[in-house]
Amino acid sequence: MARELIGIDSYAHIYTRGVKKFPIFRQRGDLQHLLSNLYYFNHADRMPDNWRRELEISVDQEHFQWPNVFGERQPIVSILAFSIMDNHLHLMLKEIVEGGTSRFMHRVSMSYSKFINEKYEENGSLFQRPFKSRLVEEDTDFRNLAVYIMVKNPFELYPGGLRKAIENFDDAYDRTSKDSLNSLGAYAGIRATPIITKDLLGELFETPRSFKEFARETMLHRLDQFAPVEEFD
Repeated sequence: MARELIGIDSYAHIYTRGVKKFPIFRQRGDLQHLLSNLYYFNHADRMPDNWRRELEISVDQEHFQWPNVFGERQPIVSILAFSIMDNHLHLMLKEIVEGGTSRFMHRVSMSYSKFINEKYEENGSLFQRPFKSRLVEEDTDFRNLAVYIMVKNPFELYPGGLRKAIENFDDAYDRTSKDSLNSLGAYAGIRATPIITKDLLGELFETPRSFKEFARETMLHRLDQFAPVEEFD
């Protein structure tokens, strides 16, 4: 599927995966670096030299604080939802400035690839390029995509797999909402993160309960409405 043109104020499902479907991390701790990229590279200006060192001495990196020395933060996209899987990454983005999505994805993937290469003494791109995108325009599509990214995909990692997760929905949902590798915790009302801006999803799901119940209904009865990953191949 060709990448769709994304314009200002457009919403899109963004998908990128490891080269040859290889894992995008060696240790789970590597992914904290990828999470930090999602926050700190969502900024219009070039990051200062030695910016990670500045973070180490001035802010709480775990909670993604923005140092005053960096100036005012100016996001180029809104990240409504994300999920980091073993060998791929899903995002729901809104473009804020022209070309923001492409610029953001390039900076995130290049920096993370450099980090992995230096840490493990490897070389080459970590992510398959280019990233894939699909515009999201209808409310129903927004709702289903939110469940697809934040619930369905992480549920596949539940002990026993997706079917077992659906059978034990409350337990699987609770586990997933506590996992920092996806944004469900923000919509479940248990863990805020400055990485995301709820934007339209916050309007469609005004309470944690409303999102959970829609997710339950979708996982039980509407799995056929999920857009399969294969459409991005």
